[in-house]
Amino acid sequence: MTQPQITVGILSGKEIEFSFPVKFSSSVGTEISGTQKVIYQDGKILWQGKEYDELSFIPPQNAHAFFELKDVTIGINFHWERKEVQKFKGELKIIIEGEQLTAINVISIEEYLTSVISSEMSATASLELLKAHAVISRSWLLEKNKELRIKNEEFKRTLQKDSAANSSFFIPNSSFIKWYDHEAHRNFDVCADDHCQRYQGITRASTPQAIEAVSATRGEVLMYKGAICDARFSKCCGGAFEEFQNCWENVKHPYLIRQRDSKTEKQLPDLNIEAEADKWIRTSPVAFCNTQDKKILSQVLNNYDQETADFYRWKVSYSQQELSELIHQRSGIDFGQILDLIPVERGTSGRLVRLKIVGTLRTLIIGKELEIRRTLSTSHLYSSAFVVDKEYEEKGHKEDKIPSRFILTGAGWGHGVGLCQIGAAVMGEQGYKYEEILSHYYPGSTLEKQYQ
Repeated sequence: MTQPQITVGILSGKEIEFSFPVKFSSSVGTEISGTQKVIYQDGKILWQGKEYDELSFIPPQNAHAFFELKDVTIGINFHWERKEVQKFKGELKIIIEGEQLTAINVISIEEYLTSVISSEMSATASLELLKAHAVISRSWLLEKNKELRIKNEEFKRTLQKDSAANSSFFIPNSSFIKWYDHEAHRNFDVCADDHCQRYQGITRASTPQAIEAVSATRGEVLMYKGAICDARFSKCCGGAFEEFQNCWENVKHPYLIRQRDSKTEKQLPDLNIEAEADKWIRTSPVAFCNTQDKKILSQVLNNYDQETADFYRWKVSYSQQELSELIHQRSGIDFGQILDLIPVERGTSGRLVRLKIVGTLRTLIIGKELEIRRTLSTSHLYSSAFVVDKEYEEKGHKEDKIPSRFILTGAGWGHGVGLCQIGAAVMGEQGYKYEEILSHYYPGSTLEKQYQ
């Protein structure tokens, strides 16, 4: 197998502005440089006064050639969302999607990975952590693309029927259970944001260490019984690993299992049980990712990630009015005043899989974890591993009163499945090799080289 090329969706809009510091060759036979703009117009791409169905811009044979894209949104719908001018190696392709344009970067997988591990975390992280991340990012991408090729025709048929093509969901008996995955991208392999893997081209300089990590693991992927692993990862597991089926479709992966994020403390309470989850979340158990070491955190977290100080344990507080308006806005459902948020089902890390929202007008069970996080935050709640306390303004029987405030005490940042980036960073600092880091977060998996 030779090194694959992949397509990465960077941004979409009615207009896209980009620039070439050196001459690029266009698919219509011209050489261009400088600032360019394409506009969506009546189902066509309007560029330099002419209409096209698709455009490509090929870089010269120059290792330093790149193009720039203006107003790229990073952290879409998350608390760090912002726009940037970003730089990319490789080819730029402009396509039509619906009634807007999409800019796609065509690049080799190893170039892509050098950017991903520098975008997902600081490129100054320990070499062993960067190696581990290169392997899981490569594994996740190749596993997903293999799956997508198999499912492509079936998925296209689904898209024609289902306007909510970026998710899978069902609504049984007063429940709304929904999960999100990257399989909505039918015109490119992956997107450039946290929905898939964070990719920001060469905007953030890759250090020699990041380049070495990708080179040292070139072609290596995680395998389990002859198949590439679906190597998920998140910022902070909160001390316990979540299982795949509690966040996405109901498929159990033997290498994504219940486990404590520690080598010294092996025992993990049964966090499916509400009392155990409550105790776990309200305390600060020993775990690799339970760290306040600024040196380690600065290696893992980019500047805008460090705007969030709390990740292992955190609190969010809402007044009655704030919460009822937030849930109405985010879900599109008027629950009236919120009476209670009741855990219905928890996963292996204490993350809520199903949550009952009780209002004066409506009661509904929602899930899975990301839908819960979306509904209870203007962006995304750090995780769905939380417990709820209610406050009342007047004394008396709580049963007769409407809470004035809800306090959410939570654990972790992200879905908690697979590698915990902060925990893995600590392991790297403690001298663990990347093979040991991977075997900790993906038990039973093996390393295998897919291409030279």
